[in-house]
Amino acid sequence: MGAGRRGRFSRQLGVAGDGSVDRSTAVLSASWPKRFSRRPRGAVKGSVDRATAASRAGRLGRPLRGAGDGPVRRRIAIAVLLGAVCGAGSTAARVAVRDAPALTALADERTSVVAEVVVRDDPRLVGGANRPMYVVAAELRRLRPITDDQRQVEVRAHVLVLATNGAWGEPLPGQRVRVEGRLDRPRGGDLTAAVISSGAAPELVGRPSWAQRAAGSLRAGLQRACATLPAEAGGLLPGLVLGDTSRLDPAVADAFKTTGLTHLTAVSGANVAIIIGFVLLVTRWCRAGRWTSAILCGVALVGFVILVRPSPSVVRAATMGAIGLMALASGRSRAAVPALAAAIVVLVVVDPELAGDAGFALSVLATGGLLLLAPKMRDWLRRRRVPPGFAEALAIPAAAQVTCGPVVAGLSSAVSLVSIPANLLAAPAVAPATVLGVFATICSAVWPAGAGFLAWVAHWPARWLVLIARHGASTPMGSLPWPGGVGGGLLLGALTVVLLIALRRRLARRLVAVAVVAAVVGALPVRVLTSTWPPAGWVIVACDIGQGDMAVLAAGSATAVVIDAGPDPASADGCLDRLGVRTVRLFVVSHFHADHIGGIEGIGRGRRIEAVATPRHAEPAAGRDQVLSAAAEAGATVTVVDAGRRLSVGAVDLVVFGPPVEMAGTRSDPNNNSLVLRATVDGVGVMLPGDAEEEEQRVIIDHLGGAALRAQVLKVAHHGSAYQEASFVDAVDPVVALVSVGVDNGYGHPNPALLARLTRGGARVMRTDLAGDLAVVRRGGGLAVVASGGPRGKH
Repeated sequence: MGAGRRGRFSRQLGVAGDGSVDRSTAVLSASWPKRFSRRPRGAVKGSVDRATAASRAGRLGRPLRGAGDGPVRRRIAIAVLLGAVCGAGSTAARVAVRDAPALTALADERTSVVAEVVVRDDPRLVGGANRPMYVVAAELRRLRPITDDQRQVEVRAHVLVLATNGAWGEPLPGQRVRVEGRLDRPRGGDLTAAVISSGAAPELVGRPSWAQRAAGSLRAGLQRACATLPAEAGGLLPGLVLGDTSRLDPAVADAFKTTGLTHLTAVSGANVAIIIGFVLLVTRWCRAGRWTSAILCGVALVGFVILVRPSPSVVRAATMGAIGLMALASGRSRAAVPALAAAIVVLVVVDPELAGDAGFALSVLATGGLLLLAPKMRDWLRRRRVPPGFAEALAIPAAAQVTCGPVVAGLSSAVSLVSIPANLLAAPAVAPATVLGVFATICSAVWPAGAGFLAWVAHWPARWLVLIARHGASTPMGSLPWPGGVGGGLLLGALTVVLLIALRRRLARRLVAVAVVAAVVGALPVRVLTSTWPPAGWVIVACDIGQGDMAVLAAGSATAVVIDAGPDPASADGCLDRLGVRTVRLFVVSHFHADHIGGIEGIGRGRRIEAVATPRHAEPAAGRDQVLSAAAEAGATVTVVDAGRRLSVGAVDLVVFGPPVEMAGTRSDPNNNSLVLRATVDGVGVMLPGDAEEEEQRVIIDHLGGAALRAQVLKVAHHGSAYQEASFVDAVDPVVALVSVGVDNGYGHPNPALLARLTRGGARVMRTDLAGDLAVVRRGGGLAVVASGGPRGKH
């Protein structure tokens, strides 16, 4: 291969792997052979086409006005109206199915049923090894109440299965299974018709398709090939290639999120672009024709979608890749924008839920930015003598960041300043890791040793990505707090538009450059030399540890009382490190579920645990054994506490309110036997109800009365689930309500109705999935809440 061809090869792979989202079309446009482009029929050398003439006329101040502008506008208006009508009709049909009376009646009664469903995506493990909890997206086909064999309901509707049996990790997408469980109402806000809570193993009905069986075998083969690699890179590689993050180190996932590299661990347009770009390079080297190349790329696209699972995010990515294929097969890259618009309409009509899906919005915005902004940014850089390859590599992540920035800021309440540099540094490593990983996956079916070698080669670029993420996450001022929600997104969007318009003038560019340099030079020393976390005078901190609970009460200098430990040791350790805690005077276990005790090993990393308090209810036994083992290793005393027990530790005074009696036969006995604590810290009352649900909350009200429960701060029970006793929440009457909950957790936590009730009662509601660590501090005669600036992980 000649030097010129090698240069083109590396440049094209670099463009394909720069780490931005949904840039399939940009890569395909860069890779497509120029000899495939056609001169318009009738054109001769030296002639000027109408677009060029129009451009020249515009520059001379004589804009050309087409007589057909009116009809064009009418066609656009008709198309928009037609799309809205189709979308509304499709949504209405889906809502009618979701709200079918026969199904909603059973869900309202929380009926125990036997249901036949088809698995739509890989079961997602959200619990630990000691108490697995699988979230399974499925399509309901039929169900019948257990108590009535004659009553059968046949309906096709989306359901969510929440299963605790470990056998739920086996079904593949497309597998029909029979499940026994209790039917519940969903959280609302989407097209999910019901939730099925099950503790039984799934009964497999038939077999999934051969394609899904083959894909499952190949995915398992890549995991085996990565098993002997270093933990961080070995867990990252399947995520890069297939979106399989089951072995990804939570600390690495945290660093990827902070540096704006999370999209690399989820299958997106980046993966599609790399695969199709590689196929295009090979077909170009073989001098294949345009349509032959497009067909081969289409086959590769279909095979890749089957391999990584046709989940909604993968379908979105494949659609964006198909847009590029259509544009290039037709020989007209300008057809990509209309194709994008058509794809949006089709996808929303087929699946109306996408209209409210943030991932879909990011995919569309990133693709639009790459089609409309990236070429202009690239040309602007080239005019300023930036080398061609570097100009493309810089323009692509910059365009994606500009268009996606407002949505990301609205979702995360932060603006990342290291995202573009991190993606630029990641660019050379993503494509080699992905391509080698795909080859290792395919090779695992016939030559496991060869697959292991390819995975070992691929793990080196993966290690580079881990290194970038870790350094980016530790960079001072790597992200800045920003107003969240719709308002924050619109604000950043408006500022972005103003800046883009202003930057067209030289004076504005210079002023912006001076302002940015001044801000960085002025703020960086302050950020480096002063500690902004934890805030002075903090009383309680709800740690951002994902989908779980961990609260820290200030007991004195570098000491604390810790309530629960969340699901992950790294996250628990990180929260205590950020607070400067070196001694845990008392560690309290509310109950033994994995999302409350899975991180106990992190509590003892580099610090001393003096005592451990546990509830009398010892289920699940595996969780209790894990706590006892960790306590023994730390040399801590273990005490079983009951209602009425009082514990004074430093500046913290604890009273155990519940459970007043042993709860049995409830919706969840471990949850309803949680320790319910009322703490007093520096005069501030804090209610800590663990995962107590309606049954335990009602019993506590009956035994103690509402007046005893009053507290200024409420750590909301069970991550803000809907299973709350209204009288309990009203009795606490908090000024501040803290919700410890994971990003996109799949359970519908927190419940919107509960949050609305708290807000109506005058509480300021704060969530860890939106704002990160949450500290309640004393300010004057009242309380304030200080957030660390954004969520650190998704669990």
